[in-house]
Amino acid sequence: MQRLIASAGAKLLLGAWMVIVIVGAFFYAPAAVTLGEMSRIIYFHIPSAWIAVLAFLMCTVYSVGYLRKRRVDLDAGASFAAELGLLFCLIATVSGSIFAKSAWGSYWNWDPRETSIFVLLLIYGAYFALRSSIDDPSRRSSLSAVYGILAFVTVPLLVFVVPRIPAVQSLHPDGPIIQAGGGLDMDSKMFTVFMASLAGFTGVYAWAFNLRMRAWRVLNRAQEAEAVDRED
Repeated sequence: MQRLIASAGAKLLLGAWMVIVIVGAFFYAPAAVTLGEMSRIIYFHIPSAWIAVLAFLMCTVYSVGYLRKRRVDLDAGASFAAELGLLFCLIATVSGSIFAKSAWGSYWNWDPRETSIFVLLLIYGAYFALRSSIDDPSRRSSLSAVYGILAFVTVPLLVFVVPRIPAVQSLHPDGPIIQAGGGLDMDSKMFTVFMASLAGFTGVYAWAFNLRMRAWRVLNRAQEAEAVDRED
């Protein structure tokens, strides 16, 4: 009972936190002078991209764990982490496209950052295509783990390196919010809301991942109990 109450309290706290972030993004933090009201999208776009990287990293960690210990829960964790990473990567892509429409007049311009995140979506989309194409559970888990580890090698290259190659011209905004080197330059209110959003998105990811793992454990136990009943 105490654990249930604590869990409910954490959900309420996370929900309240995200409401505060949304209110802060639209009513507390000022708009950037250069980008105007569209600058508010950074409180959702950048945290989504950050969570995508974090989730893909966790997929790699769970994949390594599976190859070492061969535990099915580690394979499930790798799959769920990749699933959430793909979701947040898609959110980052959509939010970036909304900004692109306002700033450049088109939802998609094949800007280096747009191209990089599109390739990342394809790479992790292929991860699930691989999982769905193999029927044998053990072989599926092993090959998926190897792919998950290799796939993450591309993440820092596509997210942090390729879009910042000096020879590559990018439409991505630099200046009052995002500097040419990738750093952030905000006033205190903007920075406060931005950091609160990062924390909130991280909490949402942790909650969603925990929820998926709990649901998997319940289903797994039910399947094991059903198998025992059949044997009896």
